[in-house]
Amino acid sequence: MDIHQFAVVHPDAKIGENVKIGPFVTIDANVEIGDGTIIDSGAVIRSGARIGKNCHIHANAVVCDIPQDLKFQGEDTVAIIGDNTVIREFVTIHRGTASKGKTVVGNNCLIMAYSHVAHDCVVGNNVIMSNAVQLAGEVVADDFAIIGGGALVHQFTHIGSHVMIQGGALVNKDVPPFCMVARYPIVYEGVNKIGLHRRGYTSEQIDAIADVYRTIYDSGMNITQSLPEVEKLPATPERDMILEFVRGSKRGIVRKP
Repeated sequence: MDIHQFAVVHPDAKIGENVKIGPFVTIDANVEIGDGTIIDSGAVIRSGARIGKNCHIHANAVVCDIPQDLKFQGEDTVAIIGDNTVIREFVTIHRGTASKGKTVVGNNCLIMAYSHVAHDCVVGNNVIMSNAVQLAGEVVADDFAIIGGGALVHQFTHIGSHVMIQGGALVNKDVPPFCMVARYPIVYEGVNKIGLHRRGYTSEQIDAIADVYRTIYDSGMNITQSLPEVEKLPATPERDMILEFVRGSKRGIVRKP
């Protein structure tokens, strides 16, 4: 370990091998930090943090502070950060409440400067949150979602896999997988074709996804009525993922302009 002499590390914290801790870092008891992680100057790691391997927590970030939730009564909860995740300057990630008991950020994520992940959020793997994204409590963002800078995400919202959200968006509806969404109020703008190509999806797979969304948004039916028609399309994992997401939506999905 490489711990700067001006860092404050509780003796009960569990620090892995080859961890680097910069000056003026504060690490509480009941903290676990995986091998190879770097924590830059001024970062604060509060009780309940579980940080994976080879992460990089930049200057003045705060991980696992108590929730900004009036229902929180000091219960024993955690914030879990996966492996290879980068948390940039002044990011705040709060621990869970009695609702779920934990806040989770997955592996290989990039959480850019000034972003906030509130209590009981679940952020999947390979998620990118651009500068100043604000996730309210109990938001779920699935794998490979990209959220543009300054986006505000309403509590309990569900963001699907491989989604692209425009910077500055106000996200108050669930965003189903593979979509691009933008404008105010937020609306469906098409399939995230470029992102899907970059992740290895074939043109045939992307066309099949587009057929699903044409059925949902362009058939002249409401969303509930369109789902049996979607079931008549050729079965694919992507079709089934969309059906499961839409049927499970509690806030309703974004609409088309």
